[in-house]
Amino acid sequence: MDTAQKINTNAKDRILEFDLSSELNHGMVVSNLAYAVAEEMGLMKDQCYELAIAGMLHDIGKLKLTGYINGQESDPLVIEELKYVRMHSTLGYEELKGQGYSDFILESILYHHENYDGSGYPSNKSGEEIPVGARILRVCDVFAALSSDRPYRKAFEMGAVMELMIEEVKNFDMEVFLAFQRVVHQ
Repeated sequence: MDTAQKINTNAKDRILEFDLSSELNHGMVVSNLAYAVAEEMGLMKDQCYELAIAGMLHDIGKLKLTGYINGQESDPLVIEELKYVRMHSTLGYEELKGQGYSDFILESILYHHENYDGSGYPSNKSGEEIPVGARILRVCDVFAALSSDRPYRKAFEMGAVMELMIEEVKNFDMEVFLAFQRVVHQ
């Protein structure tokens, strides 16, 4: 077997070994939280349901990256790799547009890594420029990520999760963050 065949076989093996269960669990947590936060904020019922859908689908763009990042999750991401991972929200948006999803869902997915202070990606939007659905997903996504085991670390305890989020509160819309806190503390 030549080198090219070995590389091709290894890539196939890595893709076949990819376990979707943690991504599906993450999507369910984000979906349920996003629905509850939207409801707590008084959004219309149809927007709450759409945020539940967006929560399930928000990281779907990662599927396009699995061949690249799978198997490397335990290594710290180098800058070059991080650039590709940061494409997942745009890749997800591109994959889902034209498939019948509303603009509310699509924009929530596209901008779910925008920070309220303008330091996020893909467009460095800030404040009210960020669609409300994306602002809700942002908070819920961070909570779900911190409170779950990752290949490179164990889940943080609830108190530590909240402390970490408060330290980074500049990333969140305060109205969303306060509604989120009311939801998780119920």
